[in-house]
Parts: sequence; C-alpha cells; structure tokens
Amino acid sequence: MSEVARTVLWLYGAASLVTYVAYALDKAAAASGRWRTPERRLLLLGLLGGWPGGLLAQRMLRHKTGKRSFLVAFWASVLVNVSVVNLLLGLLR
Repeated sequence: MSEVARTVLWLYGAASLVTYVAYALDKAAAASGRWRTPERRLLLLGLLGGWPGGLLAQRMLRHKTGKRSFLVAFWASVLVNVSVVNLLLGLLR
C-alpha cells in the first residue's frame, strides 16, 4: 500500500471517529432535551471524510435515520467526498 493511500485511510479513520462521537453526543442531547448539534455540522464532518463514522453511528445508534431531508443531504455529501478524493488521488498518480 502506498504512503498516500495509508495517509488517506488514517485521515478517514480520524474523521470518522470524530463524526461518530458527534452523532453520539447529539443523540444523547436529543434524549435529554439539551442543546443539539446542528445538522449542518454533522453533514460537514461527513463531507470532510467522516461519513463512514456517520454511517456507522446512524446504523448503531439509530440516529438521523428517519429524517429524509438529512439522509438525502448525507448521501449527497458522501458522493461529493468520494468524488473529490478520487479526483485528487488521480491527480497524484
């Protein structure tokens, strides 16, 4: 595996961990009636590479799975992220 691929995997892993924690904190806040994490922030974290963690949180925590508008925006951000990363990796070859 190339150094670039290894770096990309580490960045995705770190961003996913941060995103998973953000979803978990938002889920806990929702359950206790506290201040919530704005959806735009959750989507931005996913766009920056944390979408695998966001997807895992959605599945494991059952959080943000019933709001269609959020899910459409989430999957659009995944598409943008994957497209940009593929483009950048292609330019580095």
